[in-house]
Amino acid sequence: MQSIRSGWWSGLVGWWQSASDAGVWGTYGSAESRGRNKGLSTQEMLLLTVNGLFTGGNALSGTFVNVYLWKTAQKLTTIGWFALFSHLSMALTFWIAGKWVKERNKMMALRAGVAVSAAFYLAVLGLGPMAADWILPLGVMQGLSAGLFWLAFNVVYFEVTGPATRDRFNGIAGLTGAFFGMTAPWLSGWLIARMGDGAGYRIVFGLSLAVFVAGVLCSLMLRKRERDDDEPYRWLSEFRRLRESGNPWRLVVPALAAQGVREGVFAFAIGLLVYIATSSELNLGQYSVLTSAVAFAAFAAAGRWMKPSRRSGGMLFAAVTLVAMIVPFFWGIDYAKLLWFGIVSAAVYPLYIVPMTSAAFDLIGRNEQSSRRKVELIVLREIALNVGRLAGTAVFLLVVAREPGPRAVNWMLLGVGSSPLLAWWFMRSWLKVSARLPGRRTANGER
Repeated sequence: MQSIRSGWWSGLVGWWQSASDAGVWGTYGSAESRGRNKGLSTQEMLLLTVNGLFTGGNALSGTFVNVYLWKTAQKLTTIGWFALFSHLSMALTFWIAGKWVKERNKMMALRAGVAVSAAFYLAVLGLGPMAADWILPLGVMQGLSAGLFWLAFNVVYFEVTGPATRDRFNGIAGLTGAFFGMTAPWLSGWLIARMGDGAGYRIVFGLSLAVFVAGVLCSLMLRKRERDDDEPYRWLSEFRRLRESGNPWRLVVPALAAQGVREGVFAFAIGLLVYIATSSELNLGQYSVLTSAVAFAAFAAAGRWMKPSRRSGGMLFAAVTLVAMIVPFFWGIDYAKLLWFGIVSAAVYPLYIVPMTSAAFDLIGRNEQSSRRKVELIVLREIALNVGRLAGTAVFLLVVAREPGPRAVNWMLLGVGSSPLLAWWFMRSWLKVSARLPGRRTANGER
């Protein structure tokens, strides 16, 4: 299962930002990154390589892990529990590993995340058809790997890049993510269709394992990063600050949770529905290619159209469209409807997710004091997202366990899929404020 941070869209968000912003973190960064106007350093290129390998490994097998579990268990609840354990493990990993990343060795956390991903696919390979009986440990492993990697990556990214290099860094990361998102699922589907279920899945999972091992080896060349302050990790400080009147996180946190509600279900449900409708891994791979290609073009178009004054309106339009595209499922779910849903959703998704992502990161880097609390704020952001994902997945499990019929599932998809409207409602005030922050500009240089 591809999480919010390891899917192809995550890279595209960075690519869009490179065309429209001076950097999602505002003007603050580490001392080594400020004032540097040259090309990417060796450490930045190595970080990009590790990110590409992690993204590529997940792109190869992310969607097909759910299909594999479905084929061995034939139960929607199995997929739901797998997602639930993954989201819960990810949230706890972000919170607990925050101390390790801030006070100890963030590079070891990043390497551990890649290594646990390799161990996950090694476990799936070893368990084979029995993988569905080990949902809890497999889900925990996947959440652990994502939590460790993305917490460390976000902090290191903040430190090694500055306003002068983030555009180029985000551009390369986005194009790499888009490339893997368009090619890797198709390659996996083709291999499974060509080699058959048994050998095909073993080859695909084995390729992912090899990619993650390469990622671990490459990460060894990243140098250890020293702490940039002497402040200890404060476990609950940012959660306590939510009680302060006027704290913008009081609106951003519920908005992030609402964003997570849809992601928690749609990240695995749509791909699984495509497979159930077609009974073909190749068709699922082709579906990923088409929707990823549309998304790539949509992010490029959004980069030209979007400017600060259009954020709220664009996000509302996208949220309404995302909800409307679920309605046709009430007249039956088939491949044609799913493809139409995927194409239209991919076309409008940039208008929804880019303001969400940029505005939240702007809040982390809005001043030097906030920047010093970057680890705690990143943890707060990720826990809010995962609380939403847990809530959405819990709703999915309740529905499919009690009444797994098409009508109940459609109402569940509509209810969960309406959460972008709630995200916009909470985020709309901060979107206006963040558009006026220093360093925010459009692709045309407008502020």
